[in-house]
Amino acid sequence: MTINPTYLAQRTRSSINWSDARRRVLKSYREWLRASPEIQSMYSLNMPVSKIRTKVRQEFEKHRYVNNIQAVDVLITHSHAEFQETLNFWKQNTHVMKYFRPEEDDNARLPSNFISGFLEVGLQSLWTN
Repeated sequence: MTINPTYLAQRTRSSINWSDARRRVLKSYREWLRASPEIQSMYSLNMPVSKIRTKVRQEFEKHRYVNNIQAVDVLITHSHAEFQETLNFWKQNTHVMKYFRPEEDDNARLPSNFISGFLEVGLQSLWTN
């Protein structure tokens, strides 16, 4: 297997207007969705492709209401860099699996108040050390 570091490389550019930015975001989103089966097989992920696609959707939905075109351009560039690193197999399994940690979910359980959260984390650290 030959390594080609320019595989999937793109020039960085700014969006001309909002329709151009929207087109670029949708293109990036579709690339991620189409690559999900390949990501699953490359990293030997023990989860269905649908879960990977759901996580991709959640990551894009986090930034749905960004209303600054320069910020959108930065997010597109970051998304493409992650895409290139993932498909070129420059990441390890832990880098990919960090997106699936329960702490990353919005539904993660939050403590009822500061003290109970502080004590819970303190007790966990006592048991692990």
